[in-house]
Formats: sequence, structure tokens, C-alpha cells
Amino acid sequence: MGAVAVYPISGCGLFGDDEEKAQPPAPDPLAPLLAEARSLAGQHEAAIAAFPVLAERLTPVAEAHREHAAALAKVIKTPEPSASASASPSPPAGDAKGTLAALRAAEQKCQKAAAQACQAAPAERAALLGSIAAACATHLEVVR
Repeated sequence: MGAVAVYPISGCGLFGDDEEKAQPPAPDPLAPLLAEARSLAGQHEAAIAAFPVLAERLTPVAEAHREHAAALAKVIKTPEPSASASASPSPPAGDAKGTLAALRAAEQKCQKAAAQACQAAPAERAALLGSIAAACATHLEVVR
């Protein structure tokens, strides 16, 4: 009688295991909100640089967006970019009034995105997202 060889077939790729391992993980659904928070902080900082008279109004808002970005980065386990790696937004075009209008539109967009994300998020993320949406709503008054 001949010897029968027994070969395990699990893990050999016949059942799509290799394909699943080769796929990169899906991006976190909060990644766009993180990018938006970073962008808003930069936009406010650019406005402050272009119009120092707005610094008292806009500095706390820029700081809030940096804090939102840090909290989101922690939740989705993304490292904060280095200061040299983060792109500086271009200076705002026009006058201070036009800059405030552009910031207001950006805050409205962020508020809406955070509120929608809050509704779809699991409970452990909803509080952070609700807080960001509420903060953006208050920022609308500051950039009025």
C-alpha cells in the first residue's frame, strides 16, 4: 500500500485568503472630516496673516479646528502631519469682508458634514462629531 499525503489546503489561497490580505484597509469614514478640520485651521490662520485685525476673532476658531483635527486623528489612529509637511493655504483673495464670507461658507460646510457623520457614526464617535458640529455652528457667529 502506498502512503497517502495529506496537505492542508487552508491558507493556500484557493479560497481567496490571499486576496483579502492583499487589499488595503478601507479609509476611515472620518478621514474627510479630519482633512476638512486641518484645512479650516489653515484657512483661518491664512486669514489672520492677511488681516491681522481679525486675529482676535479668528485665533480661537483656528485653535478649535486644530483641536478637532487632533481628536479626529487620535480616533482614527492617524498621525498628525509635521509642521513642514502640512501645506499652507494660499492667502485669501479680496478684502476682510470677503474673507469672512468665505470662512463662513467653509464653516457651514464643515458643520453639515460633521452633523451628517454624527448621525451615521457609532456611539463612541458620535459625541466627538456632535461636538465638532456644534463648534462649527458657533463659529458661524464669529465669522459673521
